[in-house]
Amino acid sequence: MSRTRRLFGTDGIRGTANIAPMTVETAQKLGQAAGLRFTRGDHRHSVLLGKDTRLSGYMIESALVAGFLSAGMDVTLVGPLPTPAIAMLTRSLRADLGVMISASHNPFGDNGIKLFGPDGFKLSDQDETDIEDLMAADLTGRLATPEKIGRASRLNDAAGRYVESAKASFPRKLRLDGMKIVIDCANGSAYRVAPTALWELGAEVIRIGCTPDGVNINEACGSTHPEALCKAVVQHKAHLGIALDGDADRVLIADETGCLIDGDQILALIAQSWAREGRLVGEAVVATVMSNMGLERFLNTLNVSLERTAVGDRYVVERMRELGTNIGGEQSGHMVLTDFATTGDGLIAALQILAVLVEDGRPASEVCRMFKPFPQKLQNVRFTGDSPLEADSVQAKQEEVEKKLSGRGRLVLRKSGTEPLVRVMAEAEDAALVDEVVAQMCDALQAVSEPA
Repeated sequence: MSRTRRLFGTDGIRGTANIAPMTVETAQKLGQAAGLRFTRGDHRHSVLLGKDTRLSGYMIESALVAGFLSAGMDVTLVGPLPTPAIAMLTRSLRADLGVMISASHNPFGDNGIKLFGPDGFKLSDQDETDIEDLMAADLTGRLATPEKIGRASRLNDAAGRYVESAKASFPRKLRLDGMKIVIDCANGSAYRVAPTALWELGAEVIRIGCTPDGVNINEACGSTHPEALCKAVVQHKAHLGIALDGDADRVLIADETGCLIDGDQILALIAQSWAREGRLVGEAVVATVMSNMGLERFLNTLNVSLERTAVGDRYVVERMRELGTNIGGEQSGHMVLTDFATTGDGLIAALQILAVLVEDGRPASEVCRMFKPFPQKLQNVRFTGDSPLEADSVQAKQEEVEKKLSGRGRLVLRKSGTEPLVRVMAEAEDAALVDEVVAQMCDALQAVSEPA
């Protein structure tokens, strides 16, 4: 049985730049360890390396390059590109490994490292554990001899290759002529490629969040701060607004009235469209425990089931691969459409929505609201010490609340992977019941949590 991973979380390694674990030393050791782990056979091995627009990306990139070169791997640098572009190019270039330097939707001071295998999918838990073991080991005598040290080069047309790949997901019979679209790239990795793809398909493009300076990524913009997008859609009388996050693996939509459309509604829209066209595989959509029960009921009207996983797009992808399905995602905006991508791709998901709008002809406010969501409430309880979820009193209260919700709603308790928080989520058709059970669970958790 593999041991618990120390560095890798649900989405690679992440932390504050220049503070452990997100340091030059860790990045260099990671490059050496991952290079050794994915050196298989006698061919010249290579790794594709991309990043978002954070200032610390230069530092982490240089350290990773040094590590990979010392392990004997050639490094292909592509600069700022979306996470899904790195996954796509890793497969396209037949690289042995793909690496994205990004902390996704986090503030600029954070950074992270995500790894993709040669198939373009995120690494398994076992691969990550093996890499951690190598990072902790003495690599004397295992690194490349002088004549086998790797070489670094830059792929200058990487952005164009991704733009063409994304455009290929849009039906060839359709164009975006006559559509005015606001695109908010969160001052992140899609600031060039996303507007370019929309423009080349014929849209009039209004750009916001497309002037990165190294420190403004996700700052009052993007999918985590969509207020600017909603305002711009109304101001410019646009047909649609698209908000990406820092590494463009998630998306939220604003209709022409400036109202947001979340990931559950996007999943419903794409599922219905693909089901009608006979493109939906497996008669199921994969989402997480956070997706609204309204989505589940809507999918049932299409004779499509909703398969739920733990929170995290990697768990969604794992379940999709197990079931052989081709649509999955999260309420937060991760959309995984495996007909076109191996990981969440905000631009490709947006293009699927635009295809439906072009063919339907009605405004987004009418087309994109697929179901009425159940009242849902999420509240965080901070704790110190051990997780209060194991306390007998909390488990007893959870059992009581779940009986109260039985047949009428759901309760989800989960510990945050990045903060000392327990997240309490409940939903039901009765909003008053939701408020009641969330308050009861929060009281039970706070009663056993050590004071901060």
